[in-house]
Amino acid sequence: MAVCTFAIGAAVVGAASNEFISTWKAPGAGQMNFAGRKVAAVLIVDDNDLRVSAEEALAREITARGPNGVPGYRIIPREEFKNKDAARSWFEKAGVEGLIVMRLVKTDTQKVYSSVVWSSGYYNYAYDYWGYGWASVYPIGEARNETTITVETLLFDLTKGTPIWAGVSLTTDPKNVQAYMKSLAIDIVKKLEKDGLIRKGRR
Repeated sequence: MAVCTFAIGAAVVGAASNEFISTWKAPGAGQMNFAGRKVAAVLIVDDNDLRVSAEEALAREITARGPNGVPGYRIIPREEFKNKDAARSWFEKAGVEGLIVMRLVKTDTQKVYSSVVWSSGYYNYAYDYWGYGWASVYPIGEARNETTITVETLLFDLTKGTPIWAGVSLTTDPKNVQAYMKSLAIDIVKKLEKDGLIRKGRR
């Protein structure tokens, strides 16, 4: 399984660098065997154009590593996307077994992340996190001077509903939001590879 990706030539050149300030892996988690299985890619954000392009890119990175990556917007109708029960039903109908979710987090204050965060509360079950995430969407808008953007990414095994990996990244003053999301997607995938959760992609 993989995470968000989005990088084509010059679009990534000049994109802001991404720094991982926290990562977590479930105890005992090893490389995931999702070869040939469906893994959904989702970006929680109100900007539909950004969400579609990010999910497409993430799905491509997932597919490059063995699973069948599918953008979330292709599975769930737009009007039902924020409903966690509807999302679960659509994913089950589509036979989705894995889920990678990216969420833009409000950036003016920095939250401290620890293993306790990922293994308790809203984060402990995929569809509880889905409901929480869509209820607290951060409107990214236009980049301001010295804006710091924080993104949390979670990888869920939907056969159990539990998180396998989580990471928090931040960047300062991205000049182009879509280019930033593309570069972040690639960096997250590389981080998952480094942590031994997914196989290396085709070069």
